[in-house]
Amino acid sequence: MIVITTENSFEGEALVLNQLFERGMKILHLRKPFASEEELYTLLSQVNERFHNRIVLHDQFSLLRSFHLKGVHLNRRNPIRPQQEPASVSSSCHSLEELENSNDFNYVFLSPVFDSISKSGYTHAFTREELQSAKAKGLINNKVIALGGISPETIPLVADYGFGGIAVLGALWGDFPQDKDKEALLKRFDNFNSFLYE
Repeated sequence: MIVITTENSFEGEALVLNQLFERGMKILHLRKPFASEEELYTLLSQVNERFHNRIVLHDQFSLLRSFHLKGVHLNRRNPIRPQQEPASVSSSCHSLEELENSNDFNYVFLSPVFDSISKSGYTHAFTREELQSAKAKGLINNKVIALGGISPETIPLVADYGFGGIAVLGALWGDFPQDKDKEALLKRFDNFNSFLYE
């Protein structure tokens, strides 16, 4: 399971990320498209250094010079690999055709697999038949991570389609940036883990 941060930062974010890492978060995608390099530097400085090798940047790749991070995620905003080659390079795919050209990456996101929870009106892009066919052709494999509408209820379908993992955003964070209900957030995280490791 890969956790993607909320777009906007919130007070006490590093503390919450440290708690999620302590609870077993394996990979965190730091996606803050509106944050400056200085803001991300401050956030990373507040995350326990022993967790830095589990963090992937979506923006401000120059921070690789300051922190020993897991890697980068290429996207429409940042499509060029940084000169300082990180351990891991991943990317996003929004069509099955894009999966055919994804061998250069450690892993890729395919989205939206289901109707998005965090983006209103962002509906699934693939039919059940298309996903089953992509699995049969080997396009969906253990290097392809399902994103979009991922919840504990959809995890069994993700496994059926042959994905190597899930990326979560809306179903995990929910209203946390507003309600600051840390216990509810940690409970949702534990709930995801219980479904993954049944």
